[in-house]
Amino acid sequence: MSILLAGDSTVAPPKPEEFPLSGWGGALHEFVPDRISNHAVGGATTTSFIEEGRWSALLAELRDDDTVIIQFGHNDQKYAPLVRAIALYRANLRAFVLAVRARGAHPVLATSPERRLFSRESLRRSHGPFPQIVRDLGHDLGVPVIDLTAFTRWLYVWLGPDDSRKLFVHLEPGVSAHWPEGVEDNTHFTVEGARAIACFVAESLAAIRRVGEDANPIGKWGVQP
Repeated sequence: MSILLAGDSTVAPPKPEEFPLSGWGGALHEFVPDRISNHAVGGATTTSFIEEGRWSALLAELRDDDTVIIQFGHNDQKYAPLVRAIALYRANLRAFVLAVRARGAHPVLATSPERRLFSRESLRRSHGPFPQIVRDLGHDLGVPVIDLTAFTRWLYVWLGPDDSRKLFVHLEPGVSAHWPEGVEDNTHFTVEGARAIACFVAESLAAIRRVGEDANPIGKWGVQP
C-alpha cells in the first residue's frame, strides 16, 4: 500500500535550495512503513492543484486500498471574496474525497497547521473558518480527519513563544547560504518541525487504521509494563 499526499508547501517535500525548510510530508517516511508519494507543492490551492494537472496525476497513480491525505487551506483562504473562497474550498475537497473513494482507496482529510503568531503570550487563530470546513466535511462524508490545526496550536503553546521558534525557519543573516539575508518565517517548518508534525500524522494514521486494537491490555492498575 502507498500513502499519497495532496497539499501545499506545509506538506511538500524539501528542496535543497530552501534548506532547512520542509513540509511534514518530507519526513513522513521516517514514521510509517508505507511507500510515500508526495504530490504537494508550494503555493497550491485546491483549485490550482486541479488546474495544474497535479490531482489527475495523483489519481493516475492511485491503486486499490491506498491512502490519500488531503491538506489544503493556507492559500485557499487568500482568495477574495471570502464567500467564494469558502465555497470553492468545500466543493473541491468534496470532489477529491469522492474521486478517491471511486477508485477503491481511502481519503483522509487534514486541517492546516496553525501559523506561529503569538501576541502577548497567546496564540492567534490564523485560518478563520477553513479548519471547521474540513471537520464538518469529514463528519458529513464519514471521512477521517487529522486535526493539525488543533495539534499544532497545542504544540506551540506547550513549547511557548521561544522554544516553538525551533520548529520554524528563523535564521539570522549570514547563517545560511540559502538565506543570506536571514529569514523569520512563522508558516514553514524546519526539518525538525516537519518531523514533529509527521510523527503526529503517523500516529493519527495508526489510530485511523485501528492499529493495536487486537493487542492485549497491559493489565491491572499499578502493574508496571
